[in-house]
Amino acid sequence: MRTWGPLTAVCLGTFMLLLDVTIAVVALPDMARSLHASLSDLQWVMDGYALALAALLLGIGAAADILGRRRVQVVGVVVFATASLLCGLASGPGMLVAARCLQGLGGAAMLATTLPLLGSVYQGRQRSVALGVWGAVSGAASAVGPVLGGVLTDGPGWRWIFYVNLPVSVVAVWLTLKVVPESHGSRDRRIDWAGTVSFAAFAGALTYGAVRAGEHGWAEKGTLLAFAAAVGALLCFLTVERRGADPMLDPRLFLKPTFSVVMLGALAFNAGAFSLMAYDSLWMQSLLGLSPVRGGLVFLWMSLSAFVVAALGGRLLHGVPARLTVGGGLLLVGTGQFCMTGLDASSTASTLAPGLALIGVGTGLVAPGIAGAALAAVPPERSGMAGGAVNTFRQLGYALGIAVYGTVLTSRMRDTLPRDAAHTLAGGAGGALRGAFSEHTLRSAFAAGLNTGAVVAGLTATVAGALVLALVRTPSATRDRVTNSAPGTQTEKTAATRP
Repeated sequence: MRTWGPLTAVCLGTFMLLLDVTIAVVALPDMARSLHASLSDLQWVMDGYALALAALLLGIGAAADILGRRRVQVVGVVVFATASLLCGLASGPGMLVAARCLQGLGGAAMLATTLPLLGSVYQGRQRSVALGVWGAVSGAASAVGPVLGGVLTDGPGWRWIFYVNLPVSVVAVWLTLKVVPESHGSRDRRIDWAGTVSFAAFAGALTYGAVRAGEHGWAEKGTLLAFAAAVGALLCFLTVERRGADPMLDPRLFLKPTFSVVMLGALAFNAGAFSLMAYDSLWMQSLLGLSPVRGGLVFLWMSLSAFVVAALGGRLLHGVPARLTVGGGLLLVGTGQFCMTGLDASSTASTLAPGLALIGVGTGLVAPGIAGAALAAVPPERSGMAGGAVNTFRQLGYALGIAVYGTVLTSRMRDTLPRDAAHTLAGGAGGALRGAFSEHTLRSAFAAGLNTGAVVAGLTATVAGALVLALVRTPSATRDRVTNSAPGTQTEKTAATRP
């Protein structure tokens, strides 16, 4: 227990928080019917969690160094469990979205402290083994998420995708308090509250503007105000971080082209690879009639190929420059999305399989190397900041992708359907439209929307991949430092399938 107890405790928390990124995807149609949720409600169910993770990860990581990492980890698990209970008890979409945001807060506390806790407990070969196990658990969480979500939704109901977190949380808290020692970082640092708040305001306003654009248009007054607020919050964030003594993300790092392009790659990776899954799931269940379980199984093409490629690539591609694996992987993700642009009224779920498998191959190449590329672009004393920034930009990309692709989807649908009908169909309520429109019309409209969304997702990943290949340069000495440095890099090499 003394040897592997801390790893077990940390892995339980990691499994839960990463599982909840994907487990809700296949439950969206049932949530919409049960709570009478609109398309924007469903978008916020997914985005609320990802945004909280993205906005709070760096700030909570700095706070944990001061307050104690084990303490913050335990508080995070308790908050996550409480939020999971509230998600399951939600009586309406507003309560569910609020609870998902609270879940993201707990998840950020857990994710921010995971690697430092493992790094403080394990050394040498034990550390490598522990990080390998942690990475495998991370990948398994994302792979099993859609299937487990389908089983629970088909069985006891969608609320149980959240209730299942409760017993796991109890065990995780008990085990953490029993076997994980407390650890701290530099206590001379101060918590960057101003940076955390301004970045959260920026991310929230930007995503809100993208979601609102899908409902009211890009030029609508409220949409423009949201984007203006995002610009203002970003300027505040840059000012605060530039002048702060202990910034959570130093803006001067973005003056390095390699670092900036890697962050763009991280954002485009999660957006291009994962954000369209929610709409694929709605299409498969609401129009093709697949059960949640069968819909979840379709995504295994992506998860399993990512897992296999990451496992093999860790051995076969050792020493290959990150710009080749990350850039090439992003190009494969883009190609996979382009492969899914041929949907029509007669298409079945199997049409998605080749594209999903190709996206999985790209994911297996990108995820292990992108954190290492970020670390290689900064001085050693900024490695923790760079590692946190990668996770932040990945989650922000996922949230923005859901918002933007939803807007693209409904805009394309409105070429065939009235505005309200397009939003109803995209929100998974196609059954309510069958009396007013033919089945062929509904399937054609949704297929056209998915095709356009896949084109945009494919362009997102392809452009980012080309920029990574062209602009990222890693000196050999720096690569050696990253390969031999601490927990973050090695962990990312195994956490390949997580969004």
